[in-house]
Amino acid sequence: MNISGLGPLIPTPPQLVAPPAATESSGTSFSDILSNAINQVESSRSSANQSVEQFLSGEGEDLHSTILATQRAELEFQMFMQVRNKVVSAYQEVMKMQL
Repeated sequence: MNISGLGPLIPTPPQLVAPPAATESSGTSFSDILSNAINQVESSRSSANQSVEQFLSGEGEDLHSTILATQRAELEFQMFMQVRNKVVSAYQEVMKMQL
């Protein structure tokens, strides 16, 4: 009896910040990572807006997928804001250090 894996039931969240090893080897800068994260959050938001508009106009979007799209966009935004808060906090701590 062969049982294949189902995979994760909850999709893994997109990475807003690349792992340190990947940033050093690929040569991407912090501003590139930040702009990619902002673009990803904005893309998710516009996708959710499009899904809501299609649902309201009756163009075939069902309520379930519309709610999932809006919740995904909201969660991505909240996660991005938490990462931003941690970066700002770390920056403030570094600025408090005496040389």
